[in-house]
Amino acid sequence: MFRTFTAIIYHMNQEFIPILEEIEKALKKALPDQTQKDWQKLCFRELESSVKSEHIQNLITPCRSLMDLGGKRWRPLLMVLCYKMAQESGLSNGLKLEDALSLTPLVEFVHTASLIHDDIEDGADTRRGKPAAHITYGLDTALNAASWLYFLASCCIDKLSAPVELKNRFYILYATELRRLHLGQAMDIYWHRNPDLFPTIDEYKAMVHCKTGTLASLATQVGITAGGATEEQAIKAGEIAAKLGEGFQILDDVQNLTTGNPGKKRGDDIVEGKKSLPVLLHIQHNPEDKEKIAKLFETARRDGIESPAVEECIHILEQKGAIMQAREQGLECIKQNSQNLANIFGTKASSKSAAQIVDLFLGMANA
Repeated sequence: MFRTFTAIIYHMNQEFIPILEEIEKALKKALPDQTQKDWQKLCFRELESSVKSEHIQNLITPCRSLMDLGGKRWRPLLMVLCYKMAQESGLSNGLKLEDALSLTPLVEFVHTASLIHDDIEDGADTRRGKPAAHITYGLDTALNAASWLYFLASCCIDKLSAPVELKNRFYILYATELRRLHLGQAMDIYWHRNPDLFPTIDEYKAMVHCKTGTLASLATQVGITAGGATEEQAIKAGEIAAKLGEGFQILDDVQNLTTGNPGKKRGDDIVEGKKSLPVLLHIQHNPEDKEKIAKLFETARRDGIESPAVEECIHILEQKGAIMQAREQGLECIKQNSQNLANIFGTKASSKSAAQIVDLFLGMANA
C-alpha cells in the first residue's frame, strides 16, 4: 500500500512501520474503496434513493486509485510523531492515540487532492508512474473528485469525540492552511505561465512556504494540538515545519534536474516552466543567462519533454554549480529545522518521538 515509502524510510527506522500501518487503516476507513452506509451518511447525510452507488464511485475511485499507488505518507506520520512528542513532554490534556490517528485524512487527503489539481494545472501526463487522474478518468471527473476530497478531509473533525473548542481549532487550522496552499499554487502558476518572468529567491521561498510547507505545518500543528499543546506552541511549531517543507521542495527541485522524480521524467519542471531554486540561483550569479534560459523554457514547453532544450538548460545549470548549491541549501534547511522542531518543548523535554522526527527528516533527505 505504501510501497514507494518502503525503500525510503522503512529500512532506516523500523519503528515507523506499525505507525504507518495504523495510518493506512485510518485513511482506508475515511475513504473506502466502495461506498458504505455509515460512511455515506457521514459524508452526505441522507441521500435520495435515486442516488446510486455508482454516482458516488465517480468521486471515490480517482482519489482512492492515486492513494493506492503509494506515496510517502510522511505528512500523516509527522502528525502522529508530533502528537506523541507532545504527550511525551508531559502534557496531559491531549486526545487518545486512536482519535489522533483519525485526524490523518486532514493532511493526506488534502495532499492527494492537490496532486490531482497540480497535474491538471501543469498539464502533467503521469503521477507515481501511472497516467495522471485527469488522463485516466477525464478532466471533469478528476477535477470534481479532487475538489470533493478537500472537503471530505474535514469529515474526520465532524466525527471526532472532543470538546467543541478543540474541534474549532482543528477547523481553523485546516481552513487557514488550505487557503495558504492555494495562494502558493497561484504564485507558482503565475510564474510558470510567463517564461520570461523570474521571481526573486525570497518570493520563491514565500511561495514554497505556502504551497509545500503548508501541509507540513498543518500536520505539525494538528499533531501537537491533539497532543495537548497550546495554540502558541502550535503556531511556533507550524512555522518551523513550513521551513522543513521548503527544504524538501528544494531537494525535489534538485532531483527533477538530476535523476528525475519518481514516476516523472528528468527535467519535466523545465517543460512546465517551473522557476525552481537551481534556476533562480544560477540567474542570481549569472544574470547574462536569464534571456537564454527563458527561451529554453519556452522551447521546452512548446516541444515537450524530448526537446533538446531540456537537457541544454540542465547542462547550463550544472556547469556553474547551481544544482549542487541548491541541494546543499535544502539539506542544511532540513537538518537545522528538524532539530528545531524536535526541541519545540525545550531540549530538556526531548523524547523518543522527538528523536524520531529528526530521523524521519534526515532519512528522507539523504535517501
